[in-house]
This record gives sequence, C-alpha cells and structure tokens, in this order.
Amino acid sequence: MDLRVYAENISKRAKKSQKDLIKINTEIKNMALLRAAELIIEKKDLIQQENRKDLEKAEKKGYSKALLDRLALNEKRINGMVQVLKDVASLPDPVGQIISMWTRPNGLKIGRMRVPLGTIMIIYEARPNVTVEAASLCMKSSNAVILKGGSETINSNKILVDILKQAARETGFPEDAIQFVETTEREVVNYLLQLDQYIDVVIPRGGESLIRAVSEKAKMPVIKHYKGVCNLYIDNEADMEKALNIAYNAKVQRPSVCNAIENLIVHKDIAEKFLPEIAYYFGKAGVEMRCDQASLEILQDHPKAHDTELVPAEEEDYYEEFLDLIIAVKVVEDIDEAIDFIHKYGSNHSEAIVTENYTKGMRFINEVDSSAVYINASTRFTDGNEFGLGAEMGISTDKIHARGPMGLEELTIPKFIIFGDGQIRDNFGIPKEEENVEINKEACDLR
Repeated sequence: MDLRVYAENISKRAKKSQKDLIKINTEIKNMALLRAAELIIEKKDLIQQENRKDLEKAEKKGYSKALLDRLALNEKRINGMVQVLKDVASLPDPVGQIISMWTRPNGLKIGRMRVPLGTIMIIYEARPNVTVEAASLCMKSSNAVILKGGSETINSNKILVDILKQAARETGFPEDAIQFVETTEREVVNYLLQLDQYIDVVIPRGGESLIRAVSEKAKMPVIKHYKGVCNLYIDNEADMEKALNIAYNAKVQRPSVCNAIENLIVHKDIAEKFLPEIAYYFGKAGVEMRCDQASLEILQDHPKAHDTELVPAEEEDYYEEFLDLIIAVKVVEDIDEAIDFIHKYGSNHSEAIVTENYTKGMRFINEVDSSAVYINASTRFTDGNEFGLGAEMGISTDKIHARGPMGLEELTIPKFIIFGDGQIRDNFGIPKEEENVEINKEACDLR
C-alpha cells in the first residue's frame, strides 16, 4: 500500500463530504445517531468477538492489567456507548445557531453564527469507545472526522466504524464524513499531518509523547492536552469532612486518569489536623505521599500515618503527572502561596479549593488560570459527560476557542453574517454620467 496516496484519498473524501454535511438537517443527524445506537445493541456479540481479538493480542504482548482494562469492551462499556449516542442525539444542534446580533448606525445587522470546524482528525490510543464518542460529536456538529485509533484496538475500532457507516447509509447521512485509518502503519500519520489543505484541525488524545510528536509535525492547528497535573488546595477555612472526601476521591477513585489530583496543597493552620486524617485514609488505599519538610514533620511520627508510605518530595515531583497512587504534598502560608504554587507547577487542567469562605473561593476561581476550576468539589468531574456535553473529543488545555472538555459547541466556530438593505461604504456607488471619479490608488490596500 502506498501510504501517501492512502492518506490523501481518505482526507479528500472527508473534505468533499463537507458540502453535503452542511445541507443536512438536525433530524437526519439524530436519526443516524439513534440508528447507530440500535445497531450496537444488535451487534453486541460481534463487537465483543472483535474486541477479544485485540485483547488476546495485547495479552500476548504482555500489556499491563490497567491497559487491558482500558481496551476491554464489556457489557457496561457497550451500554455506555449506546447511551453516548442517545445523549448526543438529545442535545441541541449548535450548527446555524446565531449567538449574537447587533445593528449598526447605517442599518447593517451584524451577527455571529456557529459553523463546523470542517474536517477533524482525532488520534487516540487504547480506548475503543473513543471511536463512538468522537464520531457522534462530529456527526451532530456537521464535521467530517478522520479516526486514527491505536494498533492495539484495530479490530474493535473497525467494527464500530462499520456500524456507524451502516447507520449513516440507512438514514441519509453522508457516509464519507466518517473516515477510518485502517492501516496500523505509523508512517501514515506523518502523511496525514501534512495535509492541511484537506484537514482543518487535529486532536491528539493520549500520552504526552504522542501529543508533542503530533504538535511538532502537523501543518494544521492542533488542539492539545499535554498533562493533567491537577491540584487541590485545602484552605484553613475548609470543612474537614468535605476536604477529606474530596481529597480521597480526587486521588484514589481512578488515579490513572488526567483529572485525578497529583498535588495536595494544605494551609499551615489546618495542616496538623487535616494531614494525619488524610494520611490514614491514603495509607489504607496504598497511596504514597511525597511530602515537603513541613508535612513530613507532621506525619513521620504520627500514629495515623504508620501505614502510609512517606517519601521526602523532590522539586520535580510537583511537576509530575503520576497517573498512579502517588501524591505530592505541600504546606503553604496562605491562599497567595497556594495560587502561586499552582501557577508554577500546574498544567492548566483542573484545580480545586475546599473552603467555606466565599471571598476566597471566588478569588481562587478568578485568579487560577486553568480550563476547569472548582470550589468544594472533586476534579474528577472534569469530563464531557459529567458536564452535560454528552461526550467529549478530549480536554483542551490550550488558550484557544476550545478550553476544557470539548463538546458540540467546541467543534464549531463563529462566522460573521451581515444583513443589509443596499448599504454601501462611504456612499461610494456607481457614478452618475456627469461625475468624474478619482480613485486614490495609494489607499487601495487600506480598509
């Protein structure tokens, strides 16, 4: 197979489908999504059969239990994909939505209307349910999508794409708007990343090395999510029960995901009360605490921390995305130091404060520069479905039009629309026969 030709062919088909996508109505989009949901239920056994092929191959390669779990499409996850399709179908269609309108003194009505980004390529690893999440959001937002999953889930992804394409054919949705990279050859990605004449945006969803590689090679814009170094600050005016539950949930519930906390920041006035309590629960869960000098002095001889692994923290620990049962701890003087700490070590993903002081809470959400900022809640909620977006294309930590979990609106962009009644600028219209018109050629390049 000529990978360069292959990459160009699927990109061209996706690009060409855009003119058909913009013509179809919301009803057709919803019909396609709901039909896909029905087909996934009907073909559940076939999906699991194809998924077993991927799992067997992964087991032979010695993949970890955690990765095997991410690859698996069990009953719960299949039902989850069905629900995603139904949820996205139930959401308002953002395409064509006029989000603002104003009238100028000359009578022109100027507005902004949401339109699709165009062709989106998503590159993702491990989780085959991303295939359905990404495709469903692109279908509802009238974007063409090129799906490039990992080689470890090639069979699972292919059967899911076949189902989505069948649903498209049966409902009048443009089938070519759903493209799937069937080859597992890595070189094909390098060719795709050069095709900015066909692909408008690329979204890498995976480890930091993947995202950096894509960002370096892509000619088109890249929406990035580098690391999830999430921080939790326990204020001296925190409710103890809330603080313990939030800290435990944000670290322990699912430590291998990007919205789990990696740094625990504690006000000095509450540290002697809070740290031994959370250390006790962290110890029972097997969490290693990498402590600064102040927290180590509080915990190292405390009876409640006897079963907790305590390690002196190094500077680099506070930058680390552990994705494991490890947390770095820092005791601070006040909220100013906590915010400075987050600005220095955080990755602009998700941060939280636990406090009963309204002014401090509002100051925290105003001054902390991240894509999601919480007061008295776990960072584990940073997720498209939890936010009511139906699903997500990923979580953007970039400072562009899309920031945080990317749902339907984030897959559109405003364009200006102008309604007139014959207005012309500076009354410069067709001259009358008796008039001589002199054009200032030096001003021709000016607006």
